[in-house]
Amino acid sequence: MSDEDGDVLPLFETKAAKGRLAYHLYAVSLAVGVCLIFAYRLIHLPPPGVAGRWPWIGLFAAELWFSLYWFLTQFVRWNPVYRSTFKDRLSQRYEKSLPSVDIFVCTADPKIEPPIMVVNTVLSVMAYDYPPEKLSVYLSDDGGSELTLYALLEASSFSKHWLPFCKKFRVEPRSPKAYFSAVQVPPRDDDPQLAKEWSTLKVQLCFRLLSSSPNISCT
Repeated sequence: MSDEDGDVLPLFETKAAKGRLAYHLYAVSLAVGVCLIFAYRLIHLPPPGVAGRWPWIGLFAAELWFSLYWFLTQFVRWNPVYRSTFKDRLSQRYEKSLPSVDIFVCTADPKIEPPIMVVNTVLSVMAYDYPPEKLSVYLSDDGGSELTLYALLEASSFSKHWLPFCKKFRVEPRSPKAYFSAVQVPPRDDDPQLAKEWSTLKVQLCFRLLSSSPNISCT
C-alpha cells in the first residue's frame, strides 16, 4: 500500500513462520506415539494384588501429566507468527492527534555527571521523531552549575544544525557523541551532501567541545 493510492500504511506486519508443515508432521507423529503409549499402559495394566501395580499407575499418571502439558503448548507452537512494527509510520498516521509531551532531564553534580553527557542526552531527546511543536524538553540542574549552563547554551546553538541533520538523513543514534563515535569517517560512498554536512557538524562539535572544556580531546 502507498500514500499515492490514498491507503493508510499499516503500523505492523504479520508473517507466518517457515517450516510449519514439518512441525505439523512432527507433532502429529508424536501425538500418535503418545496415544499408543497410553493404550499400552491401559492394556497391560497389572491386575490388583500383583507386584508393580502402583508403580505402573504412578508412571501412567506422570505420563498423563506431561502429555497434557505438551498438548497445551501446541496452542502457541502450532501456528507461530512474527510481527514487525513500523514506528516511523505512527507519526504519519496520528501526527495531528498525538499528545503533547514534556521530557525532563535531571542532573545534580557536574563532576559525577559531566555536562557533555547531559547535553548529549538533551540533544538526543530533542531529535526525537515527534512533532516539534508538541515536544518540550527541560533540563533540571539541582547543582546550579555554571558549566552546565554554558554547555547547554552551546548545545542550543549546535542544535540548530544537528536537529535538521538528523531529520534530513534519519541518522541513528541521535546523540551526537554516540553517532560520531560509531561513524568516525565521513560516509563518502552514500551521499556527497551527507558527507559534506557530516564534516561541517563534526568541526562545529569539536570546536564547541574544546571551547566548553579544554580537557576534552576531539579526534
